[in-house]
Amino acid sequence: MWTTVTDSNQYTPPKVWTWQQPNGGTFANINRPIAGPTHEKELPVGRHPLQLYSLATPNGQKVTILLEELLALGHTGAEYDAWLIKIGEGDQFGSGFVDVNPNSKIPALMDRSGAKPVRVFESGSILLYLAEKFGAFLPTTQPERAEVLSWLFWQMGSAPYLGGGFGHFYAYAPTKIEYAIDRFAMETKRQLDVLDRRLAQSEYLGGADYSIADIAVFPWYGGMVKGWAYGDSAEFLSTHEYKNVSRWADAILARPAVVRGRMVNRTSGDPAGQLRERHDASDFETKTQDKVGA
Repeated sequence: MWTTVTDSNQYTPPKVWTWQQPNGGTFANINRPIAGPTHEKELPVGRHPLQLYSLATPNGQKVTILLEELLALGHTGAEYDAWLIKIGEGDQFGSGFVDVNPNSKIPALMDRSGAKPVRVFESGSILLYLAEKFGAFLPTTQPERAEVLSWLFWQMGSAPYLGGGFGHFYAYAPTKIEYAIDRFAMETKRQLDVLDRRLAQSEYLGGADYSIADIAVFPWYGGMVKGWAYGDSAEFLSTHEYKNVSRWADAILARPAVVRGRMVNRTSGDPAGQLRERHDASDFETKTQDKVGA
């Protein structure tokens, strides 16, 4: 049953906010109002130029999908090691991870292909970096390039409404608050409508060609229409209404590189669809028990 705010349980913010003990939400044990590491822990380094530290959340899937797509195109320099970061256990607050991403969020990438290592953090930034590095999945001419980048940054700006807003209050908050769920459900449906209208005009978000815009948006909104996100939220939001988004999501999911990318760093769901860490292309065929989640 949802909670409707009334005069009897109205929350009055204090004059100065102070951090209290964890509130019982799903991620309460790892949330805190300060940055920086909580413990010393070096990150592992594999044999490939690209070292990815991640988890198969929607943001994490963006990068592994792009890397698998680049490899499928024959870009051998996109070979990578994908190390599992268990955010529920606070791995993202280890000193080594914070050195790569001071914001302590997955995914984080170290490119060791040059004379000096390059750190890249924030999923959209990583997609743009890799697309430019390999000259793929990002148009080089206008107006196509601007269209792709606009949809890429649309996703980066909209995801907090879907994940941190709707997803949090619908699935993770200790109390179901009607106002919060209604507010973010409305915004999520508006965003799905934005996508559906665009995809009624174009095969992909940037135009006729698949791009990093599609790779960025698919794990979030494709996941919504496919029923992967937040329990029964697809039914709750009537995502079947968005026929063009569904058509687009099915087309992307049919790509073998997308199937592989969604497996990497996955720790939930069907064990056959999990590859906890990826260090070689052959790992997809020769998964051992230490690489497959229980």
